[in-house]
Amino acid sequence: MSFNLKSKGKFAALLAALIISVSVTGCANTDNNTSSGSMATADNVSQTSTVSDDSTDSEMFTDRDKEVGYDESSAVTVAFSSSGATASSDSVSVSESKVTIKSEGAYIVTGTTSDGQIIVDADNKTKVQIVLKNASVTCKSSAALYVKKADKVFVTTAKDTENTLASTGDYVQTDDNNVDAAVFAKDDITFNGEGKLTVTSEKGHGIVSKDDLKLTSGEYNITAASHALSGKNSIRIASGTYTLTSGKDGLHAENTDDTSKGFVYIADGKFTVNCKGDGIDAGTTAQIENGTFNITSNRGSSSSSATDSASVKGIKAAGDLTISGGTFNLNCEDDALHSNTNVTVTNGTFTISSGDDGIHADSKTSISGGTINIIESYEGIEGTEVEISGGTINLKSSDDGFNAAGGKDESGFGGGFDRDNFGSSDASITISGGKITIDADGDGVDSNGSLTVTGGETYVFGPTSGDNGAVDYDGEATITGGIFIATGSSQMAQNFGENSTQGSMLVNTNSSGEITVKNSDDDVLVSFTPTKTYACVVISCPGITTGQTYTVTTGDSTTEVEMTSIIYGSGGMGGHGSMGGRNMGNGDMNGNEMGGPGGDMRGGPQMR
Repeated sequence: MSFNLKSKGKFAALLAALIISVSVTGCANTDNNTSSGSMATADNVSQTSTVSDDSTDSEMFTDRDKEVGYDESSAVTVAFSSSGATASSDSVSVSESKVTIKSEGAYIVTGTTSDGQIIVDADNKTKVQIVLKNASVTCKSSAALYVKKADKVFVTTAKDTENTLASTGDYVQTDDNNVDAAVFAKDDITFNGEGKLTVTSEKGHGIVSKDDLKLTSGEYNITAASHALSGKNSIRIASGTYTLTSGKDGLHAENTDDTSKGFVYIADGKFTVNCKGDGIDAGTTAQIENGTFNITSNRGSSSSSATDSASVKGIKAAGDLTISGGTFNLNCEDDALHSNTNVTVTNGTFTISSGDDGIHADSKTSISGGTINIIESYEGIEGTEVEISGGTINLKSSDDGFNAAGGKDESGFGGGFDRDNFGSSDASITISGGKITIDADGDGVDSNGSLTVTGGETYVFGPTSGDNGAVDYDGEATITGGIFIATGSSQMAQNFGENSTQGSMLVNTNSSGEITVKNSDDDVLVSFTPTKTYACVVISCPGITTGQTYTVTTGDSTTEVEMTSIIYGSGGMGGHGSMGGRNMGNGDMNGNEMGGPGGDMRGGPQMR
């Protein structure tokens, strides 16, 4: 687990119950909604709907969070109508269309009101279950559902019902709580069920919990002027279907009083988010284990400038962002995946369009699995440290493909915005596995520190302009295994350094088309077809060793390469003939480069 939470002794996670839904138009048959035990006072009720039964899930949700059953025969009935409201028990006080629940138990809410309210005002040990059965509650100046005091409230949508909770107009405060949502809870609230809930808020948030907000099942359609879902201590989602349209963040968790809280945990679910702010914003950590996510932040990646200072990222965490599965379609004006600390991806399928970085971490970006397609970005994958040990990565960037740099992200965009202000000799890129294809208009693989390749397959369609290189590093670059082929311009070309243990060659050639390397027995060691023209190519693969001669074919050109040392050619001056290494073909100039092995003539860190 990557969470550091202290909320009531539980760890951090997301996805407890379902959002509250009141769209009362009639009562459904409850034969299938009944479970033994009615509403339980303990949190260990038998489950009627489940999610994964792993240790993380058990820490995030109780059995009661997932229980959607209720005993209609013992439940209190609350019915709204055009003339007011009625209740079947004195545990509910009624004043016209305002009802106040005062005691523990299950309450079935039906009917429609155009200006009413459900209030829960019990003691801090009370658990209340509200069952919405075709209920529609609109409140003109406050929350349609207001949990003023309770231990915990469970909102269950009955099977095959449609429910609505809405607030209209400006919020008028009636007590010390700043009520600013269609559903507002001072304490823990869980949403679950087998029905639908529509939540709308003209002037505020959709659903707010000032403690833990959990959603474990059900279908939700939330439209809000501010955040759609907001949890102070956490947002935890186990499952369900969510359509969120918001003037700010889709999901927002933040606790300004206790910075160890404010996390997001998602075990599963289907999410469609259209937001003017961030799709998912966690004040501390965010952990996603599975689910389907379609997120559009603000105007999407096609926007080249922002109109204000609002954050418009896809999935953002102030702490660690960890993703271990799921399907993600992210179209974001700023970074698609962003962490102020570390991003870790171990699995999942990603289709990313970003107006800035596809994936950004202020500290470390680690990818060990999954399929990542970044079809549009300013810089593809970025972090002070970038570590790739597995997965399939295909990316297109208008600047650097991989960028390792030190410093904090300033939310700079590629078009019309300041770039991220980085620079550190501690930066590093390490590739030990996976299959990587980079199409970069800037540097293909750019490290302000070291570059280390020990495995995997890396193919770079590098820049065609002379002020960028397919490979760019300021420290040391070594390769000890794997396949690495990078094509680009020759002016800023760099090869790996002499501390490598696998042979690497830099060949200058103005070419296009397939690249092949054959040994002296005419065996093909590697082949690759770039999509761009190129002036030079860096090639390293198993089988390239010192003391052997190889035939390198680049388009219509052929070069004989004699590996008199572990590194052949080191780039530098550009043009058809390089001053670096020992290039033997196509008129290359022999001799030692002024910048030393693996270097160029810049002599020090490059100004980027």
